[in-house]
Amino acid sequence: MEKQTTFFASLMIMLAIVFGAFGAHALKDVLTSSQLQSFEVGVRYQGFLSMGVLVLSLNSERFAFPIKGILLSMLIGMFLFCFSIYGLVLGRLLISPNAFSFLGPVTPIGGTISIISWCVFLFRLIKYGQQ
Repeated sequence: MEKQTTFFASLMIMLAIVFGAFGAHALKDVLTSSQLQSFEVGVRYQGFLSMGVLVLSLNSERFAFPIKGILLSMLIGMFLFCFSIYGLVLGRLLISPNAFSFLGPVTPIGGTISIISWCVFLFRLIKYGQQ
């Protein structure tokens, strides 16, 4: 089992729950519907991707190929994707309309890293299978 990955995936699941509650209660009256929808996309993907990483890390010994690097890539992609969305939305709310605008390109980079890491996992699973 990949202990650090399991820990970080669990932490990200817990934070997704906290951010979801924060968005649903504290932000619903201060964000536009578009901003709230963006925030919710970040929360949803953080939950999905973190749960996937958690399941894989808890079963890492079942794969006939090393999975630690793939799991790390999955977490990095999820972090870049979701937290850039949070930064964009909350920066506009708390600082200025253009605050953290540099994060705009980070979102698709994080999404791409997530997609590629899942593709690599699937490719290796097909090629090497399970033990």
